[in-house]
Amino acid sequence: MAIADLYNDAPSPAPLPPDPSAGDDQSLEKFRSRSKKRAGTRKGEKMQDALHIPVALDRCIALLSPAIEARSNPVIVDATLGMGGHTKALLLKFPNLKIIALDRDLSAIAIATTNLSELSGRVEIIHAVYDELDEVLSKLGITEVDGILFDLGVSSMQLDQADRGFAYSQDAPLDMRMDQSSGPSALDILNTYSYGELVRVIRNYGEEKFATKIADNIIKARESGSLKTTKDLAELVKDSIPAPARRTGGNPAKRTFQALRIEVNQELAVLERAIPKAISAIRIGGRLVVMSYQSLEDKIVKRAFTEVIGSNSPLGLPFDLPNSAASYKLIISGSEGASDSEIEINARAQSMRLRALERVAA
Repeated sequence: MAIADLYNDAPSPAPLPPDPSAGDDQSLEKFRSRSKKRAGTRKGEKMQDALHIPVALDRCIALLSPAIEARSNPVIVDATLGMGGHTKALLLKFPNLKIIALDRDLSAIAIATTNLSELSGRVEIIHAVYDELDEVLSKLGITEVDGILFDLGVSSMQLDQADRGFAYSQDAPLDMRMDQSSGPSALDILNTYSYGELVRVIRNYGEEKFATKIADNIIKARESGSLKTTKDLAELVKDSIPAPARRTGGNPAKRTFQALRIEVNQELAVLERAIPKAISAIRIGGRLVVMSYQSLEDKIVKRAFTEVIGSNSPLGLPFDLPNSAASYKLIISGSEGASDSEIEINARAQSMRLRALERVAA
């Protein structure tokens, strides 16, 4: 979808006067407390009324704070807005901050727009995929930003909405599109990909060692017309995996569902394009914070960070040549996981790996 269309599809709410609570740590603490108490969606509760718990919220704020506090009118990008939890907390913490918030999911944008309505004058919500970051910033006339935040993977909201087809625990159409306004669904892929293509997707993106058997059974099921819903696929995968192998590692369908979701949304290809653009978009002193939830994502982030933190001087020199020093440095050595206390109240944080980078030179 073209950027012009993205703006038309998801206009920001009309600006409101500055929020009097902005910058008030008491307001931020109230937000944290309400999020913890109301994590997830209770039966009968509207999704927009349920506040999820933003993963690693305090750590993300701490990592971005130096870049934000160094500027009188800082601007950061929330590349994965979701329900707006990280964005809201940052806006409450920093009274002069403005945020450009991207998301490909129109359902998420609708919920976030409601959740951020009191702060709408300080946030620009845009329907876009994060590899369009450079185009979005260009459209807004922005050349550099003070920080960028990525919270990758499928969101709690998407898993909770049964009709989206992300969850193998609920029977629903095989959709799995993060942007339901475009692109092929999971069922389209299952019905059209060749045996070899299915093996590639399931093996490479799901790291599934029984990919050949699963792909073979998918071909048979689609020929008989018995593959239509998430339940059909989950049962097919279960039947494709030997009983001893099903006894460990959680639900046997997990890896195949992950693989299909990645293929449907081109998540890894999008991420490979997005991270270098994000690295280039932060100003000197700016910071990039990325949370990933599976090894394939984390490898891409790690590789992109590693490529920019090394000196440009010839190997073996005991010093850097003029103008050859690295332009970026790691804020975290390696990656961080969530604390035990956070995992206890927020199960989604269990697989999270956090990496952070700062620009130190042009």
